[in-house]
Amino acid sequence: MWDILEKYEKAPLRLTDDEYLAVSDTEFRARFRERVHHTLEIQFYHALQTGRPLDPDQLKTAEHMCGLWRQRGLPTGHHDYEYAQRILAMARDCAEGKTVDLSPYAPPAVTEKDREAFFRAVHDRRSVRAFDHSREVPDELIDKVLNAGLWAAHACNLQSIRYLVVREKDEPWLLRGSDIPPGPVHIAVLQDERCYLANTVMSLKNRILDAGAATTNILLAIHAHGLDGVWLTYEDPMIDRLRERFGLDDYIRIVDFIDMGYGVQTPFPPQRPDVSERVIVRV
Repeated sequence: MWDILEKYEKAPLRLTDDEYLAVSDTEFRARFRERVHHTLEIQFYHALQTGRPLDPDQLKTAEHMCGLWRQRGLPTGHHDYEYAQRILAMARDCAEGKTVDLSPYAPPAVTEKDREAFFRAVHDRRSVRAFDHSREVPDELIDKVLNAGLWAAHACNLQSIRYLVVREKDEPWLLRGSDIPPGPVHIAVLQDERCYLANTVMSLKNRILDAGAATTNILLAIHAHGLDGVWLTYEDPMIDRLRERFGLDDYIRIVDFIDMGYGVQTPFPPQRPDVSERVIVRV
């Protein structure tokens, strides 16, 4: 499963300008996000928190990356570029001793009703393995749950998550080999390994966690929209079929998949231990 990672493990962490201009757009944008995050965003927020002035030299890497972005001819209306420009503008104000007000970006206060809804979704979600195939899941609803996956925490803001969306009626038994009959909609969670070229010293487990976080968000979003789903993994024959059927490049890694639809089961809730039984150390 991890063989495709080998060609990326020796990639340099930093590139020359010529190299930055030569790599794929996907790799460049990942490196762009990583550099802005690690060389400016973290330091900027720390300066605000501590009340210490931000060193103006701290802006240079992000400014340089924005210049390379423009040299590549990438759209300046792209969300990655706009994010960098906003961080740079606030960081400049911080370096000049000006007041930076982040209150407009604060999320609304969480109400008791919000908390109840959240924990209800966490506690009531079930792994459902039988679906009503006569009920079509709208594309707009599928897109909403996929969007929830994109908002999951992701190491270094590298944004590696990609998807395959396969309707069983259009590709019958393509995903055969799992432990259940097929669901009406299959969501395969993939990763574009080119994104991880931006930080090749990152632990492999970070990549697994990135995909797991996205999958968890998707499962919760499925439940929140009144549908059901189940989290599954692949065996090699299924991976091979998907690669061949959709012509996936070697840098696209297939991680897991979710069957979703309108469930026709009501599983008994699996019981969980008390937290006190699972805390090994508390100091």
